[in-house]
Amino acid sequence: MRQTINGADFRRLAISAAASVEIHKQQLNDLNVFPVPDGDTGTNMSMTINAAASDLRKIDYPTLEKAAAITASAMLRGARGNSGVILSLLFRGMSKRLKGIEECDGTTWAEALQAGVDAAYKAVMKPAEGTILTVSRLAAAAAIKAAQENNFIEHVHIAAIEAAKVALADTVNQNPVLKKAGVVDAGGKGWLFVLEAMLSSLQGEDIVVPEGFADGDTREQASFGDISDEEINFTYCTEFVIDRENDKDVEPLRAFLDSLGDSLVLVEDDDIIKVHVHTNDPGKALHEAIDYGSFVTVKIENMRLQHTEKVMSEQQLAPKIAEPEKTFGVVSVCAGDGLADVFKDLGVDGIISGGQTMNPSTQDILEVVNKVPAETVFVLPNNKNIIMAAQQVDALAPKNVVVVPSKTVPQGITAMLSFAPDLNREEIEAAMTEALDTVDTMQITYAARDSDFDGHDIHEGDYLAIYGSSLFGTNKDIKAVLKSLAEKVKEEGKEYITIYYGEDINEKQAQKAADIFADICTDADINLLRGGQPVYYYLISAE
Repeated sequence: MRQTINGADFRRLAISAAASVEIHKQQLNDLNVFPVPDGDTGTNMSMTINAAASDLRKIDYPTLEKAAAITASAMLRGARGNSGVILSLLFRGMSKRLKGIEECDGTTWAEALQAGVDAAYKAVMKPAEGTILTVSRLAAAAAIKAAQENNFIEHVHIAAIEAAKVALADTVNQNPVLKKAGVVDAGGKGWLFVLEAMLSSLQGEDIVVPEGFADGDTREQASFGDISDEEINFTYCTEFVIDRENDKDVEPLRAFLDSLGDSLVLVEDDDIIKVHVHTNDPGKALHEAIDYGSFVTVKIENMRLQHTEKVMSEQQLAPKIAEPEKTFGVVSVCAGDGLADVFKDLGVDGIISGGQTMNPSTQDILEVVNKVPAETVFVLPNNKNIIMAAQQVDALAPKNVVVVPSKTVPQGITAMLSFAPDLNREEIEAAMTEALDTVDTMQITYAARDSDFDGHDIHEGDYLAIYGSSLFGTNKDIKAVLKSLAEKVKEEGKEYITIYYGEDINEKQAQKAADIFADICTDADINLLRGGQPVYYYLISAE
């Protein structure tokens, strides 16, 4: 039985933990009860801890202090989603306790686990029972007790795991939503995977991602320098959407485009044809497609030029930090060029690409904040699962960073309307924060999995309506979903309604949605805008 660990051991423990979370990523995602296609727990935890594994693989024999510090720093910067941030904080607290330690025994390890719990609880405003916080807290408490009996690190760690298993099993009873679904907490399960992988490594069996495992060899961000220009077979990435004007068979078009290039994706329905293809002659692709109707959007990008620009960008030795030219600036998280344009028109200085389907990391947010030429930068996360990652930026940035806790894009837009740079920092923060509660947000997406949630029998592929943070309804007919939301808005007496339609909705479909609201909410002003957001067919604000 192992008595102590050193820096090389800690490195192996952390890399094994990262591999285990990656292997079980989908299992963790499947535990998410709310069936929207969101940035799931497993994905967020895996990307967070694998940021550390990537850095740890670059060193062979670190001291314990250095290994823990590298792990904490990489995870803090790579933290995604609430579960990823909490995971990073658990390791951050451990790193602080291991500072100056050359070899860690059972007592010190237990104290490190407890320090991680303290750091995580300190960062969460309203800790809820039945989460990763509960599991980690009870595991650390058991470790402290076990260390008083036996100071071997392996003995202490086993005690932590046994307590974590019991705590995890009980999460189903502590959270009503989990109890109804009959599942345990995904974040807590992820922490158990981390602890168990560490034990396996302690006992001489490191966890590795199997060769050929899906996503096993992916990195958080591609290194374009590893790809040569010659490996790009076709020059132009060509994308377009056609508003169908006839019922011609699309198979001849599909066959023609397939012969013209590669990476072909063609999706059709009664209203549109959506095409993505890599080719050396986009003109031929467009000429062949025009017979099916009118172009709604066309985008052609030179991939060889993009590759060159990416490589040049990666070769920059250090991130540029903009010198202040003004007192206050704002950055916003959103996905969709239409939504980005709305924020820019309102005065936002920088856009962080991300949202429901991909939560940006703390590092992603930091990089955009650093580019804003302002002394103080306000951040609009526009998603409840991004707020904690944004809150970690202030400790890393040379600028002052203030997070306005917007949970939706409409909230972020409303907050931006209250941004008055002639006020002082506290007044601006107060005004933007107060504005968040003046708008109701509705979202329409699809069910990513079958679920029985909050009284709704949900089937994969159903349309889901979300009102605020609650599931409002589900239906196989999107018109029925829109009608139900419109009736709710009328009942609430809202006067101003803005509908942002997503990338999978064409203008005709969007106008029909606006007409439904206009027919029901006869006294309200209806505004229709293209948001271009992925996955979410409609984002709707009502004031």
